Amino acid sequence: MPHDGRARAEVPELRAPGADAAGTGSPPPLPEATAGDRALTFAGAALAAVYVPVAGNEELRLAESSGCAPAGFGLPERLPLSGASAAAHALRTDRPLWLDSAALASYADGGPTPRADASLGALPLGAEGGRLGCLVVVGTSADGFEAGQRRFLERYADAVAGMLRGGTAPAAPASLLGAALRSMNVGSFVLEPDTGLIQADETLLELVGIAPDEFDGKADSLLAHTLPEDMHALMSVLEPSTQASVRRELEFRVRTPTGEMRWLSLSCQVLERTDDRPEQVRGLVTATSVLRWGADDVSRIQWLTAALDDATTVRDVSRVVVTALREPLGADRVALAELQDDRLMVTVLDPPQPAAWPEVWRSEWRSEWPDAPVSALPTLQLALRDGRMDLWPAGSALESGLAGIGTGGLAVLPLPAKGRVAGVCLVGWDEPHTFAPEERSLLTATAALVGEALKRAHAHDAEQELATMLQRSLLPRRLPQLPGGTAVARYLPARRGLQVGGDWYDVIALSEDRVALVIGDVQGHSAAAATIMGQMRTAVRAYAVEGHPPDVVVSHANRLLVGMETDLFATCCYAELDMEEGNVLFVRAGHLAPLVRHPDGRTEEVEVEGGPPLGILAEAEFPMTALALAPGTVLALVTDGLVEAADLPLDDGMERTRLALDAADPSDPGRMADALLGEIGRREDDVALLLLRYDGMKTRPIRAGWEVWRLPDAVMHARRFTARTLRRWKVEDVADAVLLVVSELVTNALVHTQGPVRVDLMLRGDRVRVSVGDTSPRAPAKPVIVDWESTGGRGLLLVEAMSDSFGSVPVAGGKQVWSEIVVPPREPAAVGTGAAAGTDRAGLP
Repeated sequence: MPHDGRARAEVPELRAPGADAAGTGSPPPLPEATAGDRALTFAGAALAAVYVPVAGNEELRLAESSGCAPAGFGLPERLPLSGASAAAHALRTDRPLWLDSAALASYADGGPTPRADASLGALPLGAEGGRLGCLVVVGTSADGFEAGQRRFLERYADAVAGMLRGGTAPAAPASLLGAALRSMNVGSFVLEPDTGLIQADETLLELVGIAPDEFDGKADSLLAHTLPEDMHALMSVLEPSTQASVRRELEFRVRTPTGEMRWLSLSCQVLERTDDRPEQVRGLVTATSVLRWGADDVSRIQWLTAALDDATTVRDVSRVVVTALREPLGADRVALAELQDDRLMVTVLDPPQPAAWPEVWRSEWRSEWPDAPVSALPTLQLALRDGRMDLWPAGSALESGLAGIGTGGLAVLPLPAKGRVAGVCLVGWDEPHTFAPEERSLLTATAALVGEALKRAHAHDAEQELATMLQRSLLPRRLPQLPGGTAVARYLPARRGLQVGGDWYDVIALSEDRVALVIGDVQGHSAAAATIMGQMRTAVRAYAVEGHPPDVVVSHANRLLVGMETDLFATCCYAELDMEEGNVLFVRAGHLAPLVRHPDGRTEEVEVEGGPPLGILAEAEFPMTALALAPGTVLALVTDGLVEAADLPLDDGMERTRLALDAADPSDPGRMADALLGEIGRREDDVALLLLRYDGMKTRPIRAGWEVWRLPDAVMHARRFTARTLRRWKVEDVADAVLLVVSELVTNALVHTQGPVRVDLMLRGDRVRVSVGDTSPRAPAKPVIVDWESTGGRGLLLVEAMSDSFGSVPVAGGKQVWSEIVVPPREPAAVGTGAAAGTDRAGLP
């Protein structure tokens, strides 16, 4: 690779006088396989482990560990989330927990065995709307982790959380920690100052811009890419010093061969010479967007600007404010609150423990996100009105609402944004604090940046809340209870955009023994896709409830979408299941085929003949495919967001889902659905999943039907059919009521409709259901006013009075009026008498 000779001439070679680096040969590159161990060792950790919530978020399970724990340590496989372990405490409070050897003893529950020469860190792995787990690191020093080591481990935890949240972790479970480290672009090196030779791994060479096969193993080849103005500071860090084993940190810039300038962060230690090892400088190099906190205000504002640019939510802005103000200023408390109308909505209190804040805050602010009227705090009201920062020294007389926040000094920072005040930030000290002029300037600049970021984040949160409400309103609030089966569903929004999409699912109870399962996906994940999704879900439900067969339901939905003249199309898989017989009819419109897990655990993809996606061709045909289910079978309908991604081919994703369904425990469909989702978190596409475990109906209904003849004595024949059926079913106790209902409903159908009329009787448990169907779509209307002169409509009132439940439902080609009558319980000794009496009263032939 060509180098800038002028830049090389300015680089002093790190070697002993007279040493010839070229003659010693290039040292071999550091093996990539040990990158994780080197990084952990440099961060003061001997072991790193990831715990994830399981069992309904009631406990933590050890998902993966890396490194080698010292003798005497042992991390348990499971930890109760409500227990006293450090991991559970960090996850509950959503704050990192750093314990030296003395403090570790109080968190011994569920943690490593305490030792005098060890420490521990527990870092929560959080995300918006949920807890992903906890990163536990076991330190090698009894004094705990240094500030630089903590910063590195916090970045490591963010990378692990990103893997869990974004679903980018590799398929191999044991590679999560390694993949997170690689995503941080952490390079490592070992420098021998006496020879000027350096061993660098491929990540470090990539950061600097050198191809591994072109690297000659010399330190000056790496330093040649450093900007000349940063060379002096870099050399002062890399050269050996009398302070061996002291950690040294620096941010510097390099210029890659393509002309790109990169900020890199260096952290290193000098190891003294031993009998079997020369003097060495070992360190890590990572990429960073801007300088971290430096000694000058410019670098601090640079850091704050970049951090606020990356903060998208109010919670993110709050964390940046705490990081920017509390530790650098040595403050004891930081509070951030939004101003909404005349109320303060507190978004962060740091530290979050109630005992750290005045009693009036704990007693009057009634929730985790408290609010208070500005009028109750005159000091804040005055600062917000003037828009000017107020600095109150130690001993200032403040109202009770602010007393105790900063006994040694209090800074009240109004947060301006676009001509108005977006909120206020309070910074308090316990010990007397002197506000230096440079500090005043920094606080003023910080307030302006935070105000704009807070307003932008509030708009983002409001947008996401609106999107979430829209998505929830378009999806079912709950799934119906099904006889002979259990249905569960899961939905994960897309990680980008408005987090609304076109995936939908539905479970439609068509009758007491028939149910329809629907899953679909409208193209894209936007507000337009969500709107079309809501319309399609409503249309499919309406067509299904009307009683149409599956192919007609999907055909009607297709023609509806074509008529909308939208640019979006949709896919759909519709399944109608007979819960009594276990027969299912599938219709597929450009969607993924369903998966079926048989009772013996064998899982297969159902070969369903498919049609084109909805909205493409108005006259498309959608054939039906039949399948018989045995009790214990699990039916799974999925969208492509679960099985396909940029790095996951569709066939591989379907196979992975099939294997997960095969291995899952069908006794709990909810946990089975969670197992299918795995650790994907929120992906680039939204995910919908619908599972139904078919158990078979415990009480099978008995049915009988009769086609009514349009003759003068048609009602008599319908009564005789009904009487014979009730006698055969041995439910003559309700014969009087049932016969009266049949007479009225059949008479009403014959008088007011044309075409065939049918009587259907069903006995399920202790209920007799009478259904009379005709070809008229108009529902029967009860009279509004009934007096002694009225002659019409009295029959329906009589049927309603005799029935325990009564109604009318549309069906394909007409309607069905139904009535249910409960069979009263009978004493065993009186069965024969009651049955005979019922027969006599009914006058059965």
